Amino acid sequence: MATLLRPALRPLRRLLGWPRPAGDVPLRAGSHGAGLLYPDHIPTSPLQKLLLAAGSAGMALYNPYRHDMVAVLGETTGHRTLKALRDQMRRDPEGAQILQERPRISLSTLDLGKLQSLPEGSFGREYLRFLDVNRVSPDTRAPTRFVDDEELAYVIQRYREVHDMLHTLLEMPTNILGEIVVKWFEAVQTGLPMCILGALFGPIRLSAQSLQVLVSELIPWAVQNGRRAPCVLNLYYERRWEQPLRALQEELGITSPPVDLKGLV
Repeated sequence: MATLLRPALRPLRRLLGWPRPAGDVPLRAGSHGAGLLYPDHIPTSPLQKLLLAAGSAGMALYNPYRHDMVAVLGETTGHRTLKALRDQMRRDPEGAQILQERPRISLSTLDLGKLQSLPEGSFGREYLRFLDVNRVSPDTRAPTRFVDDEELAYVIQRYREVHDMLHTLLEMPTNILGEIVVKWFEAVQTGLPMCILGALFGPIRLSAQSLQVLVSELIPWAVQNGRRAPCVLNLYYERRWEQPLRALQEELGITSPPVDLKGLV
């Protein structure tokens, strides 16, 4: 049995310590080695994907801050959903342009000086403030590895890289309650299994007070905003830096949170 499983478990071993790609490298088809569709692609069989999905789901539920496991779960369970998201982007002029140009969001592609010089209340300035206050970096997003289609690999990479933009639009912090609220919004928007699992099982670690606020106020608000907003993957965020955050929220149909999350965990 161990001999039979050894080839299937190889991607799990390769996952540990796999080098991160440069954030400004576009995901495109090309010559990346035998069987590789894009940089860092790890070809896997259906059995390997099943094992990766099961293992990453267990780790992600045990520790929601294991973003690497959350990433693996998304790649190994979301093929049909990614195709649907890709098709939505193809049908939208702005989304189609994103698919064609393949922009990346990282410290090497962001002009931090420009963002700092933008007026108070602009989307770019508020995004930069979000990164600073929450001490997060766009470079922490895991590279796509287990999606066996280079265009779909870009779709899920784009989803990861705009995650902090959604925090900014929803005015949500990066504590566990804020992450759960964003996951509910993403679950409605994308239908990705990992978002649905995170939305349903993430609240397990909340205090009774936070759970009550989440169920009674924040989930209904996140679901309503997720249904009302157009597909967030069709927004070319890098071209909206100068736009006032409030104006962008109104354009997308996103309202302010019903409660202040400070003090809630």
